[in-house]
Order: sequence, then C-alpha cells, then structure tokens
Amino acid sequence: MKAFYSAEQSLHHPKFYMKNGKAIAARELPERGEIFLTSLSGLEIPVDEAKDFGPGILSRVHSPDYLNFLEHVYSQWQQLPDASEEIIPKSSPSRYASSYPSDIIGRVGWHLMDTSCPVGPGTWKGAYASAQTAQTAADHVARGESRFAYALCRPPGHHAYADGAGGFCFLNNSAVAAERLRETYERVAIIDIDLHHGNGTQAIFWNRRDVMTVSLHADPAACYPHYWGYSHERGADDGYGYNLNMPLPAGTGDDVYLQALETALQQVSAFAPDAIVIAQGLDASEQDPFAVLGITTEGYARIGARLRQLDKPTVIVQEGGYISPILGDNLAAILKNFM
Repeated sequence: MKAFYSAEQSLHHPKFYMKNGKAIAARELPERGEIFLTSLSGLEIPVDEAKDFGPGILSRVHSPDYLNFLEHVYSQWQQLPDASEEIIPKSSPSRYASSYPSDIIGRVGWHLMDTSCPVGPGTWKGAYASAQTAQTAADHVARGESRFAYALCRPPGHHAYADGAGGFCFLNNSAVAAERLRETYERVAIIDIDLHHGNGTQAIFWNRRDVMTVSLHADPAACYPHYWGYSHERGADDGYGYNLNMPLPAGTGDDVYLQALETALQQVSAFAPDAIVIAQGLDASEQDPFAVLGITTEGYARIGARLRQLDKPTVIVQEGGYISPILGDNLAAILKNFM
C-alpha cells in the first residue's frame, strides 16, 4: 500500500467557521494532516509527494466559473474597502437564480454555499493540492502500481458541488479520484463513511450510472447538510437507482453501523464495480468533537476489514475526522486491513 500527500495542503489554514450564529475556532486544521502523517509513519506506510496533473480532471468535476472563482477570489476580495482577512458570504441566492453575478460579493454568495468554508490566502493552493493528491492516488491504482492507495487529503471534499463549496470542502477529492479511475475502469463505486452525508458527491454523479454513490451518515434531519442525504434520494434519469443513502440515528454504535454497511454493500455487489473509492471520514468516532455517532476504534477496524473484503482496486480518500486523542488510531485501524 502507498500513501500520497502534498505539504501545500497546509497553506489552507482557516481561523474560524460559523456555528449556531457564532464564529468559533476552525476544526479543519493543518494539524489534522500532521496526525495522519504520524499514523502512517507508525504503520510504516511510505508517503510519496502528490503530482500535479493540471486542471484536466478538475474541470470534468467542477465548472469553469467555479474553478476561476476559487483561484482568484481572495486577491479580488482584498481590493474591497475594509475587506476581511477570511471570506464568508454576505448573502446567498436561490440556486434557481438566472443571473450569474459579475461583482465579487455576489460571486462569493453564489459559490460559497454556507458559512463553514471561509476562504483565506492559501485556500486555493491548499484545496488544489488536496485534489491533486486524490488524483495521484487514483492514478497509482489505475496504473496497477498498487492495488490500494491512501490519499491524505485536507481540506476534505465530499460536500463540494460542481460549482460550490460547503462544509469545509472546496474541491471534491473523491469525485476527482473516481473520474481518474473511470479512465481505466468501466464502473466505480464511491462508498462514503463520513459522519456527514456526501451531498456534493451525490449531486455530481446524480444523473450517471457509471459511478455508484453510497453514503452512510448521521440522519440529516438533525445534522449537516440538513437538506440532502435522505433515503428517498436515489438519483435521476440514467442515474436513477445508482445513489444510495443510509441515514443513521444519533448515537449509532459499531454493531448497528456494521449492519447498515452490510445492507449497503449488498447493493454495491449488485452494481459489480471494477474499482472502489472509499470516502473515509473518521468523524463518526465516539470521541470526535462533533459527537453524533459512536464508532469505536475497534469498530473502524471492523469497517476496514469489511471494505477490504470487496477485493477491488481501492483508493481511500480522507474526508472528515477532527482532532481527538484517538484520531490517528482510527486511521490506523482502517488502513491496517489494506496492508
């Protein structure tokens, strides 16, 4: 097994995000990457520097307007009088609005879909490096250089839409990995085990049947992203039936989670994927700061063992999972199964 990382990811260093109307200290920090690197070192998994493949696959996942916005928004924002150090939207339009705004304040509201993804001076370079890390891991697997690869990605990506950021996410790393795998494999399944629903990933592949999207997550009736992630959401047009959501009640522990995973994997098996992307969040942990689900370190070991049994070329893309005493242990519990 090989892991991939880019030190440029640490250039994205948010200072705050909005929770319940208050600005609180950011949770998606460079320190997360340091914890994951320490865990990889303890497992003696080699970590290679991510490559820069350019914008090609990014432009298949994200719209040109959005990529251009992310690259240039910070410098444009700083030209405003009394500009803030980090950018959050002043207002957000209905997504059915017909007019794309020309001014930077309007475009901030258009593309930043909530207040949990402030843009700072290093956000574009950090998010770009994170997406290239996902593509590097997928390329490594697709070329047959290793059957399994881990992409240490931060900021995470699964809440990012084709044209919008949200939930700490800017570029959809798991979607980027899946698109690279699709160049080699006919069918790819994305299995998202983050605490939160992978709404951006769902939306990107909503109309497609070549990429199946599966998400196990806390019930969005009482958890971010609130508006998406319900079991009746199944895809549309050619993609109808190729999206599966498994919302779980607060407090769900290992056994119930593993039962839900087994149900989900029955449908994945019926899809018969040629390759797998695991959107690996670790924030369902019993000690995660979000404290919604209750997965133990042993539970993560069992989850990893079950996913390993799929026995497919697999790219593990890091999503959420925030600083706690057992964060690195939880990563190791999953990855040991793929060594």
